[in-house]
Amino acid sequence: MTDLWQRTATDLAGLIRRREVSAVEVVQAHLDRIAAVNPQINAIVTLDPEGALAAARSSLPAGPLHGLPIAFKDTHETQGMRTTFGSPLFADHVPDYDTLCVARITRAGAIRLGKTNVPEFGAGSHTFNPVFGVTRNPHDLSRSAGGSSGGAAAALASGMLPIADGGDMGGSLRNPASFCGVVGFRPTPGRVPSWPTDSPWDTLTTAGPMARNVPDVALLLSAMAGPDPRSPIALDTPGPAFLTDLSRDLAGLRLAWSPTLGGLPVDPAVLDVLTPAVTLFESLGCTVDLADPDLAEAELIFRTLRAHQFNLAFGPAFDAHPAAFKPSLAANIRAGRALTAEDLGRASQAWSRLWRAGIAFFDRYDALLAPVSQVPPFPADWEYPHEVAGVPQESYLDWMRSAYHVTVMGAPALSVPAGLTPTGLPIGLQIITRPRSDLLALQIGAAFEKARGPLVSSQNGLAVGT
Repeated sequence: MTDLWQRTATDLAGLIRRREVSAVEVVQAHLDRIAAVNPQINAIVTLDPEGALAAARSSLPAGPLHGLPIAFKDTHETQGMRTTFGSPLFADHVPDYDTLCVARITRAGAIRLGKTNVPEFGAGSHTFNPVFGVTRNPHDLSRSAGGSSGGAAAALASGMLPIADGGDMGGSLRNPASFCGVVGFRPTPGRVPSWPTDSPWDTLTTAGPMARNVPDVALLLSAMAGPDPRSPIALDTPGPAFLTDLSRDLAGLRLAWSPTLGGLPVDPAVLDVLTPAVTLFESLGCTVDLADPDLAEAELIFRTLRAHQFNLAFGPAFDAHPAAFKPSLAANIRAGRALTAEDLGRASQAWSRLWRAGIAFFDRYDALLAPVSQVPPFPADWEYPHEVAGVPQESYLDWMRSAYHVTVMGAPALSVPAGLTPTGLPIGLQIITRPRSDLLALQIGAAFEKARGPLVSSQNGLAVGT
């Protein structure tokens, strides 16, 4: 078979399971694709072809991901393979352990090819760093692939990988999925537990799955999810619960469509794609209302707690090597140091109020629909867009509010491709459901994906259609 790199993960897993193709053939097909297109895109930054082929040759059926190639996000530690965090400080860092999500994916049978590119320390939603440079969007090489899982999204979109892992604090699974026309899922915090970690109670950040379609995301989630006694927030549902048919009749569901999430600036090109796409849900029997959740305090909550966490995580390295940090990241660390106990208390109280408002909102609606990103993919030589719909953006975080305001809801949030702009740039729709209702978000996304139909791949031939 000559088209293995274009196949879905579910198709490839079935072919391998039925012994119609071997794991070696699948891995080799993706290595060939990497050799053909990665020099233009720069999505995969560490590659071990010999190790991957050796693992494929010796692999035995071990789980739902048996034989599927993967490259892990370069902020996720991988035993015996360089993990740089996109920082010169860790350019030669080789961990002696796998982080939990990596270990689970490997135990489920996936074959490690290498690592995918990230911004410096995973900060920001545009993937560039001084170690490996910028990752480019397969749909238009002059545009950003998003971030911080930008290397993962670009590798998926160009057929270099069938599945990819990522992480999300302020949109790092969702924004790159939107920019690259793939699917990214921020699960409910605790669905994919983290270990080791210095912040075991953290619910801002979570690992999660990415793929080119929703069923493949569910397949990867089945390996990543499940309880772990070392995580105090881990949810009890076992991962195989997501190995299920996602088909569901959506008739009767009550959906809220919030085009600006309460007044955020959104580029008209985004809404020109999303507004007609949302009408597909009415054809599926859903009731769709214009309604905004109460996110008035989301900005205070996210900015305060993120700054606090960045200071805890990166402060010591910043003290020792201040010149090694990009200015925007250094500013975040300093902001964390300026916080008082009263600041943290106010953020905590505000988060409690927002949580209660969110639960009340999901008593009225089964799901919330919103833009993933407020802008289409922007030029790759920008650090961030300096205006959105005529509104100035003062920092590299400002344009990401449609993602990080949702973060503090504590809810599962799925980014699924909704369509393309007239110039062929992907736009993602965000599907958010009640906390812990991850399966419902996947079912709604799968139904939307089926109703939407295939999207035409890029004109330059680098991106695979979805």
